[in-house]
Amino acid sequence: MSSSLKPSGKGGKNRRRGKNENESEKRELVFKEDGQEYAQVIKMLGNGRLEAMCFDGVKRLCHIRGKLRKKVWINTSDIILVGLRDYQDNKADVILKYNADEARSLKAYGELPEHAKINETDTFGPGDDDEIQFDDIGDDDEDIDDGCLGDSIG
Repeated sequence: MSSSLKPSGKGGKNRRRGKNENESEKRELVFKEDGQEYAQVIKMLGNGRLEAMCFDGVKRLCHIRGKLRKKVWINTSDIILVGLRDYQDNKADVILKYNADEARSLKAYGELPEHAKINETDTFGPGDDDEIQFDDIGDDDEDIDDGCLGDSIG
């Protein structure tokens, strides 16, 4: 009797969450305004900060806003839009991150210099060389396991 009362179906409202993913992909392209500059990430410093080379030729320490920090994962060589600080020319705030498609569009519009290299990782290209290292680690583990197994059998 009680089994017929169990609700059938696929669970709660959260199943619909996936639908919003695509809307952010087709957002309008944002161009820089006064006091803003395009930049390319040189290296991540952690703690919500990164080092970026702005396309005006100045290397700046950039701070990732809280809103972006939780949602947007920024990687080295990504193209970002930063807000410059009047009082500190060597610091800037990350306003948004462009994905590879948007960066290509900016280049096409002449917003980014020709020498800007666009990182293709967003578009799920072939894996990086990093993966090879993991295989080595896996092999080492197996050797250790074999030794342990031998002990327990003997």
